[in-house]
Amino acid sequence: MYRHDGFRELDRQECLRLLALAPIGRIVYTYRALPAVLPVNFSLDRDFAVLLRTSSVSPMARAVDNTVVAFEVDQFDEASQSGWSVVVTGWARLVTDPGERKRLLEAGVRSWAAPSEDVFIRVEPELISGRALQDAGAGRPSQGSGERSSRSESINADQC
Repeated sequence: MYRHDGFRELDRQECLRLLALAPIGRIVYTYRALPAVLPVNFSLDRDFAVLLRTSSVSPMARAVDNTVVAFEVDQFDEASQSGWSVVVTGWARLVTDPGERKRLLEAGVRSWAAPSEDVFIRVEPELISGRALQDAGAGRPSQGSGERSSRSESINADQC
């Protein structure tokens, strides 16, 4: 990140704190050799692994087992043009141990759907990164000044 670009890097502890607050995230994985992104609800395990519960026949469950995935959560406020984003990158694995499965069932890890044959997926956090955007509108011309709105501005690839 560049100095004065409006972004602030988040340390691991802050990323974990924000991750715990988010009810919905997106899992990024490879499906049929193409990138796929799926919104999901999730939980954090006691070791901060990301836990998903889904149908055992879901294409996502089959595609992510024993692969590296990214999991992203964010929160933005358009009015204040501030927010944050956290990305967890790590190995995803189906939970196959009966004792571990029982523990996760008792912990109440839920799925949006009510799958009859469900599985748990653990994403072990190998890399955790995040950034916050604050005061993006400071110093920027107002909407009525002839400048394009922030929705139609192109994003500088160097800032992504």
